[in-house]
Amino acid sequence: MGHQVFSEELVASVVKELQIADLAHATIGEVLLVASRLEQQTGIPFIRMDQGSPGLPANRVGVEAEKAALDRGVGAQYPAADGIPELKREASRFVKAFVDIDISPRARIPTTGSVAASFGAFVITTQCVPGKDKVLFIDPGFPIQKSQLRIIGAKWEQFDIYHYRGEALREKLESYLKQGDIAAIVYSNPNNPAWICLEDSELAIIGELSTRYGVIVLEDMAYFCMDFRQDLGQPWKAPYPPTVARYTDNYILMLSSSKIFSYAGQRMAVACVSDKLFDMHYPALAERYGDSGVFGQTFVASVLYMITSGCTASTQYGYAEMLRAATDGELDFAADVREYARRAERMKKIFTDNGFHIVYDYDVTRPVGDGFFFTVGYGRMSGGELLRELLYYGVSSISLETTGSGQPGVRACTSRMREELYSVMEERMKAFRLDHPLN
Repeated sequence: MGHQVFSEELVASVVKELQIADLAHATIGEVLLVASRLEQQTGIPFIRMDQGSPGLPANRVGVEAEKAALDRGVGAQYPAADGIPELKREASRFVKAFVDIDISPRARIPTTGSVAASFGAFVITTQCVPGKDKVLFIDPGFPIQKSQLRIIGAKWEQFDIYHYRGEALREKLESYLKQGDIAAIVYSNPNNPAWICLEDSELAIIGELSTRYGVIVLEDMAYFCMDFRQDLGQPWKAPYPPTVARYTDNYILMLSSSKIFSYAGQRMAVACVSDKLFDMHYPALAERYGDSGVFGQTFVASVLYMITSGCTASTQYGYAEMLRAATDGELDFAADVREYARRAERMKKIFTDNGFHIVYDYDVTRPVGDGFFFTVGYGRMSGGELLRELLYYGVSSISLETTGSGQPGVRACTSRMREELYSVMEERMKAFRLDHPLN
């Protein structure tokens, strides 16, 4: 190709050096390594659309509160497994203020990021009822979660929601649940990688069926209030973001500080368990762990504590203060992270002006909005082919195939885009189109 930034030979040599078996199906970490190595060797910057690391500064409210906690000496003591009272209280207030859902402080459990929350949730939900030991993924989704199931030896089912939006979701979902072996359903909303947003009608279906079949829903809210098509970030005011918690008591909401507060480095989230599920008794848990068999108690003391031994005390205080400030109207986190929508709008235009198309482009009732992620395809290229070809033009991404999607294309992350790179990106995508003419 006449306009490549990096030669195919150079990319191939780096892939060989890093011992990556299949570039077309490379993980996020592998793509990151390839892009970083090519930058090191050539000094040529990449357009980094691979890793979803926050591209905004860590929230100062949290930073200052954490420093103050350390100055008070909290670093000298082991933190309680179920979390400090301040965080549990503020998490309860925050969800009431921004979601209008009541969950008592006792059922708010701090975890070291939502990754630890999902790991612990997978462990316990697949052990509650003998014979119900599978997880159902409404994909596309976060690849790490399937890796977690591999670690614990749990099985899963999956389907791509692309063709099953709205009422079509009911029959598809029930086709799995009626088999009787699904313990949990997991999805993200807004979605990583597609940025689709499940609407209330769809969440009502999920909630209704989860109750009917006794299945626990794990709702990943990593991108909470980041559907910027409406103003969701005002405390104590509608509209509230849609959640399955309105339609069932069988849920765990995973609320992370990583994206909404740019606090990813401190690894802090809260698993919000419904009060009814928290108090549910499962004989199989009592037999396995030799405890009460009560879901919440087992989740905290016999599962999560064994994974992390509790969460860093100072970070709990930092997270608590950010939640408090947001709830009291002192911190407009939704306005802060709206920057990602502005980046997405500009990046999408560069892609579509040069022959690319948006893969997941529509929710049930309206076009997909702009935010932290979006998806692009090009002609008839598979996701793996497009990933590889974009690398030659200095653009790193991940194939949708690695996310459980059945659609050809790649995920684009907006978080690491910088102002000076838009013109570079435009030049490279024009070159890409010249080298890959569409019929």
